[in-house]
Amino acid sequence: MRVNDVEVKVIGFDGVTEKEVSHYIDYIENETHEPLKTLFIERTADNKVALKYSMKKQKFERIRRITGYLVGTIDRWNNAKREEEHERVKHGVSK
Repeated sequence: MRVNDVEVKVIGFDGVTEKEVSHYIDYIENETHEPLKTLFIERTADNKVALKYSMKKQKFERIRRITGYLVGTIDRWNNAKREEEHERVKHGVSK
C-alpha cells in the first residue's frame, strides 16, 4: 500500500487502516525531521509493533569557506569574483 507518498508494508496485522499508517508516518517524520521513503510495520513475537523504515535521499549542497564566510554555490557571484576564485590555488587530498 502507498500512504502519503510512502511505500508501506504491513506484516502480521489484519485490518490496519490508512489513518493508522498515516499516524505512524507522521510520528516518525516528526521525530527524525526527514521524509520517509518506505515503512514496514511488523508484529513482534511478544505482540508489539516494530517499525522499520528508510528515508528519502536528501539533496546535497556543497558549502565552501571563502575568506571567512560560508557560501554555497558561486552562481550569484559577479564575473570579477568568479575569476578570483578560478585563479586560486586548489589543494587536493592525497592518501
